[in-house]
Amino acid sequence: MDVVITSYPLLRRDIKWFEKQVFHTVFFDEAQAFKNPVTQTARAVKRIQADYRFALTGTPVENSLEELWSIFHVVFPELFLGLKEYSNLSRKTIARRIRPFLLRRLKEDVLSELPEKIESMESVELLPDQKKLYAAYLAKLRHDTLKHLDKDTLRKNRIKILAGLTRLRQICCHPALFVDGYKGSSAKFEQLMQIVEESKLSRRRVLIFSQFTKMLELIGRDLAIQGIPFFYLDGQTPSEERVEICNRFNAGERDFFLISLKAGGTGLNLTGADTVILYDIWWNPAVEKQAAGRAHRIGQTNVVQVIKLVARGTIEEKMNELQEKKRHLIEEIIDSEEKASFALTEEDIRAILMI
Repeated sequence: MDVVITSYPLLRRDIKWFEKQVFHTVFFDEAQAFKNPVTQTARAVKRIQADYRFALTGTPVENSLEELWSIFHVVFPELFLGLKEYSNLSRKTIARRIRPFLLRRLKEDVLSELPEKIESMESVELLPDQKKLYAAYLAKLRHDTLKHLDKDTLRKNRIKILAGLTRLRQICCHPALFVDGYKGSSAKFEQLMQIVEESKLSRRRVLIFSQFTKMLELIGRDLAIQGIPFFYLDGQTPSEERVEICNRFNAGERDFFLISLKAGGTGLNLTGADTVILYDIWWNPAVEKQAAGRAHRIGQTNVVQVIKLVARGTIEEKMNELQEKKRHLIEEIIDSEEKASFALTEEDIRAILMI
């Protein structure tokens, strides 16, 4: 054969056959699949023998600069030494070294005919019961975090602190996500249902993203009660089914699509939609951008509206500020400016919790 096309899961399974072949050229699409060098995928792609190697990715850096090293370690291992040496390099040095081997294509350069994307943020006040619950959890988390930060044991307690931050984010989404038998509602949920109602009247076609599958289930339950048909996709949806339901949505079968943020971040073409709702904020703006990119891409003929829902006066506002600070990491590396890193630092945690 002249060309072999495979997926990363199949490559891992068939690696014994692949490593015996010598290819002229290999293209690694969605190269962020091996951004973590210790994964099975990263180990498998390293074993492929080829004269020329290309990595294609929309997000060469999602959370930290080490991810860039991991990709280069596969396509051009001689460019940098080991990870330890790489982590001691300045951003300027990394940027200068990768520039000759990096071709960057911006959407606006190649898609001048793409319709406009209008982004807006809708800020809502927590409901009274929600606010009480939020204040209690915030006070507890601040107390625990201060204790850990003072003792300089942030790293050891990082998982515990991040779990606490997740709880606060869940309260902003809907307390029913973890409070058993919670009978109240949620400000963002009510706001979403208002947008759903308006979208229905104006015949808009909507993608609703959340990182919490339980939140998607709550939204789905409410849509079903109202008799509104919708499609649903999360990490458990088989790949052949993903393609089929995307095609059915684009063909106009139903107007609403509930999608898990991480599962729907790549590989979906949903140009049948003209509205994208980001129900909850993610630490990394690149993930949200990819989600909005499911609708705003080649083939889209309508203006795309992207609405981000944020609970006022909460951790979500702080996360939004944090995103703004961290939005330009890829540009910084390419433009070799010394700026902030993408990892969640002690300073970031202090800013989020206002301590």
